[in-house]
Amino acid sequence: MNYRKSIIDLQPYKGGKPIDELKRELGLEVVIKLASNENPLGISPLVAQAIQSSVAESNRYPDGDSYELKCALSKHLCISPDALTLGNGSNELLELIARVFVSAESDEVVFSQYAFPVYAMATQVLGAKAVVTPALNFGHDLQAILDAINDNTRLIFVANPNNPTGTLLTDNELFAFLERVPEAVPVVLDQAYIEYLGVDDLAIGWLETFSNLIITRTFSKAYGLAGLRVGYAISSAEIADYINRVREPFNVNHIAQSAATAALKDEKYLQKSINVNRAGIKQLEAGFTTLGLTFISSSANFVSVEVSNANDIFEKLLSEGVIVRPVEMPNYLRVSVGTESENSRLLEALEAVL
Repeated sequence: MNYRKSIIDLQPYKGGKPIDELKRELGLEVVIKLASNENPLGISPLVAQAIQSSVAESNRYPDGDSYELKCALSKHLCISPDALTLGNGSNELLELIARVFVSAESDEVVFSQYAFPVYAMATQVLGAKAVVTPALNFGHDLQAILDAINDNTRLIFVANPNNPTGTLLTDNELFAFLERVPEAVPVVLDQAYIEYLGVDDLAIGWLETFSNLIITRTFSKAYGLAGLRVGYAISSAEIADYINRVREPFNVNHIAQSAATAALKDEKYLQKSINVNRAGIKQLEAGFTTLGLTFISSSANFVSVEVSNANDIFEKLLSEGVIVRPVEMPNYLRVSVGTESENSRLLEALEAVL
């Protein structure tokens, strides 16, 4: 078979181990999953109602333009619906954006070391060159990214807050960076965890200044809809038009559209998610400190913690019924914030296996 050269060595993205899989493998009855940065609160009451109401229409194709959800997002974000593109999670949008701008082996995509693995995967699939700049204190070195730009640069990915490190760039740092990026080079600002900051974000207002800026966000984290896969991109109407040209029709299903629209209305749930996450971050960091472990201060809904042998500790935690996530940083495990009791169980299990 003549497979495409760029995918021969490509490794599929591997998500966190499913709870039921671990139960089957080890015969466990109780398992907690703190591996995939999911919202531990479940779905909001308004979302539950919306899902129930929309199930009966599952025999119909969804609205391919996601009109109601776009209107709700437009109102929520105070932007034009023409600036929005919907995706099957923000993951799909990252790949679609790469397809819009990257087309040749000589094309280069720039992103930081210790960034979301999908940036590298999307680049490799297209046969382009990944330019990975060294991390600075586990986060993005914006100057290094600027220095990497050349005539072949077609796209830049910047995650803020970053995954898997949880590091955060300031608005001033990002704005100054965007001022120095050539206008012809698109910059994707991946804001999957932005809601956890609990503050007004300035980046959307920058779209009027930077025509090359594309912001991606998701309903999978703070809004608790990881299982329904809804993400969106905010950009100029021109860029949104091109992204829409390469996306699949009906890429966001009807139930997901209804759920996301309802999620935007439930401000109490969102605030509770933020509060639970803040308390959970403090609980985990205090627990890691007590255990004498080094960790990276996080602005997201997870904490990456350093252990002596990450793969060994990961396997031992599985035997304790606790699922976390090994990451590319040597001897670091990424631990998602759970409920108070789940966080306590993780810390107990970690103490037992260290």
